[in-house]
Amino acid sequence: MTQRDYYDVLGVGRDAQPPEIKKAYRKLAMEFHPDRNPDAEAEAKFKEASEAYEVLSDDQKRQTYDRFGHDGLRSSGFSGFQGAGIDEIFSSFGDIFGDLFGMGGGRGRRSSRSGPARGRDIRAEMVIDFDEAIFGCKKEAEIEQNVACDGCDGSGGAAGSLLTSCSTCQGRGQVMHGQGMFLIGTTCPDCGGQGRMHQTPCSDCSGSGVTRARRTVNVKIPAGFDDGMSLRYTSEGEAGARGGPSGDLYVHVRVRPHEFIKREGDDLYCEVGVDMVQAVLGGEIEVKTVDGPEEVMIPTGTQPNDIITLKRKGSPRLRGGGRGNMHLICKVEIPTKINSKQRKLLEEFASIKGSKKKRLFS
Repeated sequence: MTQRDYYDVLGVGRDAQPPEIKKAYRKLAMEFHPDRNPDAEAEAKFKEASEAYEVLSDDQKRQTYDRFGHDGLRSSGFSGFQGAGIDEIFSSFGDIFGDLFGMGGGRGRRSSRSGPARGRDIRAEMVIDFDEAIFGCKKEAEIEQNVACDGCDGSGGAAGSLLTSCSTCQGRGQVMHGQGMFLIGTTCPDCGGQGRMHQTPCSDCSGSGVTRARRTVNVKIPAGFDDGMSLRYTSEGEAGARGGPSGDLYVHVRVRPHEFIKREGDDLYCEVGVDMVQAVLGGEIEVKTVDGPEEVMIPTGTQPNDIITLKRKGSPRLRGGGRGNMHLICKVEIPTKINSKQRKLLEEFASIKGSKKKRLFS
């Protein structure tokens, strides 16, 4: 099934600013909220709008989408919300749903806040050299993140500690506060919305089940990677609270520009200087490519900005299928100073060719 354009989904222009994008999403979230429209079609539209907002509200994802479309997002590891659960979407945009419904998560369901909670995603940035992006490389990234507590294996309780119902919220995970004619539910401050508490919290993590730690992640950059792309490492993000699943790690890759080679997709472009005599008579020159020095034949009569293409000397295609090409843009070099012998030879050439010193154009 063809995916709709995210801007069309939210009903905003491609130059829309963040406040306009957020306002459009809030409107659609109210309209298709699953608790107000308990049917499959409304849920699908709710997920579609949430996915569009996830992309367009994130500068990095939006730039990738504007440049490469849906395929570019998939290549960078973004899988969207079509296979996600509703509670996962609520947890991602809790601030918006809290504003809409005053419940801190949108649904007011205990299951969305109690028990294990998924860890947050981590985004790290890595800078690599041009050649490393072309041919691929292996790098190490140092990240600081929440990890499961060793002292309690992520449970939050001391060894042998029993879980008991929270006395503050009576096991509901929420406490109610009066506000005018309404009762507003908020997450229980004592049990964190679980409804249950360990009699003896773990002393290492104070009952949270997670601790902070630095670790090294081995990152493998595939051949043909380009500037601005991201790698996704499933379950390598923050550890989940109270034994919940870990989030994902996204490594955003920036590529240092090459000194004289430019890249456009899988093709490479390079300007090469060609001596005036070589341009006229032809001959061989040595050119630096990403594979090393290459002898290239300059055709007789080469004109300024003529392009010579070296087949399969570009970047490897990220998804396989060979390599792109390298295009050499010929820059014919005209000398600004010549000696008397060179002048004499050129004058003889002009005389044989029949050139005139002055030419009038009408």
